[in-house]
Amino acid sequence: MIHVSNLTKEYAGRVAVDDISFDVQPGEVVGFLGPNGAGKSTTMRILSGYMPPTSGLAMVGGHNVFEDSLAVRRQVGYMPESAPLYLDMRVKEYLHFRGALKGLSGKDLRVRTGEVMEMCAITDVRRRMIANLSKGYRQRVALADALIHRPPLLILDEPTNGLDPTQIRHVRELVRGLRPHHTVLLSTHILHEVELTCDRVIMIHHGRIKACDTPRNLTRGLRAAGTVYVELQGGKDVAKHLDEIPGVRKVVAEKADGPWQAFSLRIESNTDVREAIQELAMKEQWRIRELHRKLPTLEDVFIELAAGDAPARVV
Repeated sequence: MIHVSNLTKEYAGRVAVDDISFDVQPGEVVGFLGPNGAGKSTTMRILSGYMPPTSGLAMVGGHNVFEDSLAVRRQVGYMPESAPLYLDMRVKEYLHFRGALKGLSGKDLRVRTGEVMEMCAITDVRRRMIANLSKGYRQRVALADALIHRPPLLILDEPTNGLDPTQIRHVRELVRGLRPHHTVLLSTHILHEVELTCDRVIMIHHGRIKACDTPRNLTRGLRAAGTVYVELQGGKDVAKHLDEIPGVRKVVAEKADGPWQAFSLRIESNTDVREAIQELAMKEQWRIRELHRKLPTLEDVFIELAAGDAPARVV
C-alpha cells in the first residue's frame, strides 16, 4: 500500500527527513514513532500529498505521490495533528460537506455520514456547532472526516490527542476494527496504545529510521538491562547471596510484607537469572512466593533510541 524509497525533505538550513525507506503492506496497522521534530509529521504530509519532498520516491496504492497526486488523495484519509475544521458549521453539516467534496452524493452520502458519526461516537453532538465542541470531540469529528470516503489508507497524526482514557480506548478499538479492509499509518506519543494496536512500529529519530519491527521483537532486542523481581523468606544475608549471582548488576530491597522479603535485581542485557535464583533458594532453603522478570516496554525502546545510543534495527 505504501512504498517509500530514499525520501528526503530539506528545509532552509536543516534536513527534516533524511533518505528514509520503508514499506507498509495492505491491511497493516503501523505505528510511526519518534521524538518531537523527528520527521514524522513531515513524512505523513508528503504521503498525503500535502507537501512535496526534496528527493526520493513515495508511492501510495501504486500511484506516485508527485506524478499522480489526485489519485493518491482519493485513496488516503488524512487526519493532521491540528485538524482544520470549519467552526461555524454543525457536525453533521460539516461531514455532509466534506463527504460531497470527496465524491459522495445522495443516499450514499447520508448513510455514510451516519456510519462515521456512529463509529466515532459523535452522533449525540451531530447538531452542535463545531466551535462549541471540546477538543476531544473535535478530534473525533476530524477522524470521521478522514473515514467518510472509505479510504483504503488512513494516515492519522496523533489521533488520540486531547481525548480522555475512555475515548482513547474507543479510538484504539476503532483502529483495530479497520483491519484488514484499511491500512493505517498512525503517529502517537501514547506508546502503550501502539503496543496494543499496531502490527509493526517504525521509529524515526533526527529524520532517519532507527527501527522497524513488531513491538514484541523491538522489546526483545532492547540492549538495556532488565529487572527480575523476587519475594521470599530467607536469612539476613539474602541480598548478599543474590548479588553474587552472575549477571546481577544491582540488588534493591523493596518494601517487606511481614516475614517476606522483596528484591528487585537489575540484570545484564540478554540475561535471565531466574533459574539461578531457584537453585540458590533450594540450596539455602528459602521459600519463594513470587519470581518474575519484568520485560522491557516499547517506552524503554523509544527512550533508548531517542538517547541516540542504539543501533538501527530494520526488518
